[in-house]
Amino acid sequence: MQDHPRIGLALGSGGTRGFAHIGVLQVLEEAGFTIDAIAGSSMGSLIASVYATGSPIERMEQLAVHLPLKRWVDVTVSRLGLVAGQRFHELIKLLTKNMNFTETQIPLAVVATDIELGERVVFTSGPIHEAVRASIAIPGIFVPYQINGRMLIDGGVIERVPIQAVRDLGSDFVVAVDVGLFDRLPPVKNTWDVIVQTMDIMEREVFRNRILHADFVVRPKLDLMSSISFSGIHLAIEVGRQAMHAALPELLMTLQTKRGVR
Repeated sequence: MQDHPRIGLALGSGGTRGFAHIGVLQVLEEAGFTIDAIAGSSMGSLIASVYATGSPIERMEQLAVHLPLKRWVDVTVSRLGLVAGQRFHELIKLLTKNMNFTETQIPLAVVATDIELGERVVFTSGPIHEAVRASIAIPGIFVPYQINGRMLIDGGVIERVPIQAVRDLGSDFVVAVDVGLFDRLPPVKNTWDVIVQTMDIMEREVFRNRILHADFVVRPKLDLMSSISFSGIHLAIEVGRQAMHAALPELLMTLQTKRGVR
């Protein structure tokens, strides 16, 4: 029997606030933690997938800060969304090296939502880029993505932080990273803000009880950063770093207690 619990990391949805996940991963690596499994919803699914396919964390930060993300937004005239998502799909395919789930360096799960059945859909097989494209499809903004006849949208709708998904990968200690909005919301400036902040509020209410299923929770405080803002990405990463640094002593203590009861 191993003398330490298998650590799983659940990276939550939150749009561009999800870049804070990179800072969390940086600190965990620097502290010598081994991540045994990882899962993500929405933006968390992209960060989790890029990490699981072997991209160095330093490279992830460089791409996040310097990649002109606005150029990958393909606005469309559609009854199903404002952004076609084809350009983002190509970017995701590139970032995940066109890998399948079976090729990742650590076990990976991606969560999406079936908008017609109202069901949680967890991907652990097939092309990673397709699962992530489905998981990032914010309702009303991205056109939904179809896989095997199912119309799929943002995983955060039904599982903002995929705690159960990463536990099902064999994790017996789950660290949940929640980058959702809390007490304060940014000012609403346009239709996009209305859609996204409505989603944030709904996800927060759904998630209130599910967070109790995590063994440890990290909550980077991004204050009034909008989830669709392409500015301040470097700040989001730094806030993730700060939050994980502050949480390290408690995490180590909690893990020590976990080892003691095994």
